[in-house]
Amino acid sequence: MKKLIAVMALVLSTSVFAGGMKKDIVDTAAGAGNFSTLLAAAEAAGLVDTLKSEGPFTVFAPTDDAFAALPEGTVESLLLPENKDKLAAVLTYHVVPGKVMSGDIAGAETTATTVQGQELNINATDGVMINDAMVTSADIGTSNGVIHVIDKVLLPPQS
Repeated sequence: MKKLIAVMALVLSTSVFAGGMKKDIVDTAAGAGNFSTLLAAAEAAGLVDTLKSEGPFTVFAPTDDAFAALPEGTVESLLLPENKDKLAAVLTYHVVPGKVMSGDIAGAETTATTVQGQELNINATDGVMINDAMVTSADIGTSNGVIHVIDKVLLPPQS
């Protein structure tokens, strides 16, 4: 399984457009095929243009399976137009300004401030955990940052 994940990360990190340009975060996620819920949510929240902008950004990207594991009705509720601000808060809680590669945090326990404004707990002492989500594939390079695939949706703490 680890070999498969490593091969997928390599394929994703080297995916390029014709002409040699790397894809941005959105196009890379779309090409991977397992982020349709995340991309639909980014569209509903009005964040696609931001994630296609210059950046750089570090995105902790939950898979479709991670969204499916949320309590029934959660995703549908977040996608309602009246919940656009709440959806944007959830999604921006998955984004850190700058490009943070796994080697930058290897062996560390630290925090990172998200675009949403709250802190994520990062534990890279035995694998990598972002709050209670495990990074299943790291360092997927894009033209405007990096994607780290996670197995759970991160929900911001209530203030």
